[in-house]
Amino acid sequence: MNENNRNIFYYKNYYLDFFDTLDIEVKTKFNWTLKLISTVDRVPVKYFKHIEDSTGLFEIRVEFGSNIYRVFSFFDKGQLVILINGFQKKSQKTPKKEIEKAEKLKKQYFDEKENK
Repeated sequence: MNENNRNIFYYKNYYLDFFDTLDIEVKTKFNWTLKLISTVDRVPVKYFKHIEDSTGLFEIRVEFGSNIYRVFSFFDKGQLVILINGFQKKSQKTPKKEIEKAEKLKKQYFDEKENK
């Protein structure tokens, strides 16, 4: 395990606002999962998975008890992981509106970066 293979960056407050709503045990598991993503070369799909039919979105997955949580993310410059919106998953399929929101935030991120 190499220290800091990937850097994690929070785009605006989308992730942090979601994180603030979570119980302490879930926050601890998210922090553990983010540490795993930032340090392990090959992150298990159980924790970090590409979203099919997306423009390069990934979901960070955390399970705690019977609850499942997701945070969307994407890459910028290869090893920089950008975290955006999160939600508690209540069905088998990821809600289309959450994917659409993530796509919009990703586009907004790159548009703002390009205009700096």
